[in-house]
Amino acid sequence: MSQAPLPVLFVSHGSPMFAVQPGQAGPALGAWARAHAPAQQLKGIVLMSPHWMTRGIGVMAAPRPETWHDFGGFPPALYALQYPAPGSPGLAEQVLNLLRAADLLAGPDPERPFDHGCWVPLMHLYPEASVPVVQVALPADVGPDEVYAVGQALAPLREQGILLVGSGSMTHNLHELRREDGPTEPYVTSFCGWVHDTLMSGDLPAMMDYRNRAPHAARAHPTDEHFLTIYFALGAALWGQADSPRPQYITRDVQFRSISMDAFSLH
Repeated sequence: MSQAPLPVLFVSHGSPMFAVQPGQAGPALGAWARAHAPAQQLKGIVLMSPHWMTRGIGVMAAPRPETWHDFGGFPPALYALQYPAPGSPGLAEQVLNLLRAADLLAGPDPERPFDHGCWVPLMHLYPEASVPVVQVALPADVGPDEVYAVGQALAPLREQGILLVGSGSMTHNLHELRREDGPTEPYVTSFCGWVHDTLMSGDLPAMMDYRNRAPHAARAHPTDEHFLTIYFALGAALWGQADSPRPQYITRDVQFRSISMDAFSLH
């Protein structure tokens, strides 16, 4: 049975330290979830993270995914964290059927754990870890159009109580990360401002060509996998099409002077 479509989310997951250093973004995500998509109203979450890339489109099919600490050199407290949300083989099958119906090559992975691009933001959104979660892999070696098509194929799930989430980073140049306090790097402000304005104007051609049109795009994203997941969210919301929604920003926090934590919903 269909219901009013749920909103779609894009969240920046930043550094793994976001799990224990939430800044402004963590509480903002939690407040948004409680107000707009509370756990008790959800039947599941389908999330794309740049930390899982596959040929074709992998779909998590594990009933009890493990929490994977897929990083090194961080404080011991970070490795003790667990996110024991259940998986959902049934939801995974729905995802696979929709992708295949759209002529997108996809296959199940019954052993895939939650990577930190998934469980870190979900700890802030849904700390009780009660909602079933299915991860969808970012297809390798594709561009914005192909990732948009994945989100578009899964858009019908919004009417079935499924929250669709693209998890990435609005900026992701780890070489310019600064531990000391200071002002936000000007290129970060410029790039994020362009994305904001482009999203608000509904300019799909410009957004799809961000690499050439956005100021400092290559500096903000030396590699683009952390930005490509934004197109999963845009496709799922059918953004850029007739009467498409405008984003409602949840946070525009910046951590470590260069890591933008921008997050927004599309209703």
